[in-house]
Amino acid sequence: MKTILIMAMKDLRLLWRDRFGLFWVIGFPFAIALLFGTVFSGGGGGASEIDIAVVDEDSSASSIEFISELEKSEAFKIYPMERDSAYEQVRKGKLVASIVIEEGFGQSGGFMFGGETPVEVGIDPSRKAESGYLKGILTQALFSQMFGKYSNPDSALQTIKREKRMLVDGSGLESEQNKLLGKLFDDLSYFMENVDANVYSTGMSMESMDFKTKELFISNKGRPRSAFEVTFPSAILWALIGVSAAFGVSIVQERTRGTYLRLRLAPVRRFQILGGKGVACFMASIGVSIALIVSGHFVFGVRIGSLSMLALALICSALCFVGIMMLISVLGKTEQAVGGAGWAILLVLAMIGGGMIPVMFMPKWLFTAGSISPVRWGIIALEGAIWRDYSLTEMLTPIIILLGIGALCFTVGVTILRRYDG
Repeated sequence: MKTILIMAMKDLRLLWRDRFGLFWVIGFPFAIALLFGTVFSGGGGGASEIDIAVVDEDSSASSIEFISELEKSEAFKIYPMERDSAYEQVRKGKLVASIVIEEGFGQSGGFMFGGETPVEVGIDPSRKAESGYLKGILTQALFSQMFGKYSNPDSALQTIKREKRMLVDGSGLESEQNKLLGKLFDDLSYFMENVDANVYSTGMSMESMDFKTKELFISNKGRPRSAFEVTFPSAILWALIGVSAAFGVSIVQERTRGTYLRLRLAPVRRFQILGGKGVACFMASIGVSIALIVSGHFVFGVRIGSLSMLALALICSALCFVGIMMLISVLGKTEQAVGGAGWAILLVLAMIGGGMIPVMFMPKWLFTAGSISPVRWGIIALEGAIWRDYSLTEMLTPIIILLGIGALCFTVGVTILRRYDG
């Protein structure tokens, strides 16, 4: 173990002396966090397809018709469920939003009189701009339903009569006011019986529609207070990418310059050399991650939801990229080959994992492909520890996948290196 630590300290000192390389390990990830935190302080963007939960608490013909309108839209993928389950799925980040069709939706009339529509939109706080996109599609669906209702004279007359019974007969107003309201609804009935539906439809407006918006969280720990709490997990993954690329190149440097051969001829075993390299990469990854977390906490107010979960997420993410580092180091026999191939692979993983392109802008196939990226699972684990308030059970999936990817890459890398030695 002493030999491994000595080898690790040697590699850390070499990294510290390489100031340009150190920038890509520390400076660049911090710049990424600052840039995207500033850009997204006001929200995110729109999605090609939004996964949403739909809760029908009204169970009326109108609510069923409304859900059918939503299903027609290519912008949504709908998952029917109960309210509590919908809130939980959005809180965990598994769904973008929830739509709760509350009781009274079918009795709310024609929406043309304004007021708050009995539809609650629950959103993932990290994807606020999709809320605007979501509301636009909802408004379109409601307006389409309203057109269908009022373009049919019989349906419109039934709605007006129902409104008359609710507002006039059951209002308790003085007789003079009841007469005025009654006359209003009688005139509306006459209007609907005689007006051309095409002419009537041109006078409708969507501007009076409004929705209740609710950010879904269980406690103050369950949502981000700023965009920086959303972007700093990505910055940490960029730091891990920089560390793994730097140490991957350092292995091939030692091989091409003869350092690795001299170490093999010395009374040092291969596992001690590789163990020292792995320990150094792990220590650098943890050190840089802690530096980013500390600076984010004191400079930008990034909270730490759970220290234990954060430690678990950092350790598993660092171990994963130690394995990736080992695989990168054997992608070529020269520094240029390893550096080029390593960064190319890491940038693709960052892109499909959400480190470069926001998930909301990804087509469905790219979002699905991102499941193989350790960047995706590292961000999920860190978000769960920092602000999503994940439990240990909820953390199991990302950390198991991270450890699995790391172990696989490390094994493949060591196997190839042994063949080179042979």
